[in-house]
Amino acid sequence: MDTSKEAALQRLEKEMHADDSLPLQESNLVFGEGSPDADVMFIGEAPGFYEDREKRPFVGRAGKLLDKLMEEIGWKREEVYITNIVKRRPPDNRDPLPHEIEAYKKYLPEHIRIIGPKIIVPVGRFAMNYFLPSAQISRDHGKYFWMRDMIVMPMYHTAAALRNPAILDASRLDFVKLKEVKDRYEELKAKRREESVKQTESLL
Repeated sequence: MDTSKEAALQRLEKEMHADDSLPLQESNLVFGEGSPDADVMFIGEAPGFYEDREKRPFVGRAGKLLDKLMEEIGWKREEVYITNIVKRRPPDNRDPLPHEIEAYKKYLPEHIRIIGPKIIVPVGRFAMNYFLPSAQISRDHGKYFWMRDMIVMPMYHTAAALRNPAILDASRLDFVKLKEVKDRYEELKAKRREESVKQTESLL
């Protein structure tokens, strides 16, 4: 484990605790958890009731489904990193408001930089649209997009999968794709660079 990453995460969490300008102060800060050296970083939209109570992300029914979907492809929760964009629970588990997302998202680039994942998995449309503003979850779930040398691969929110068997089936397939993309990451990155060189040459 990279202890410098652990220290950096602790500093960032303290900074967020001290920031009184962040909305939803009546709720607990749910910073994130998992391996600081994770190759895959799951990012949801905001904590819910159980997350607020335990101060841990994705621990309610939707979180248990996330764990199950990972287990089905041979992954363990402690091998990945899990967080949300908005790190405090909105009242009554409502969707985060635009100004709440705006307030919290200033901390997300540093959170991502510390972990340094190969793949970011936005869970649900709010998280997806932070990275891919024009994307549509019904169209773009399970597809991968490059952001510098990181892959962004949006997924349906597991809460939606709990309510809809068709979304659950799609999510299972998306997790199989996610494992394949992770396993082929270096190959995909090399291919992308090769194509970029060819495109540059064609402009000369």
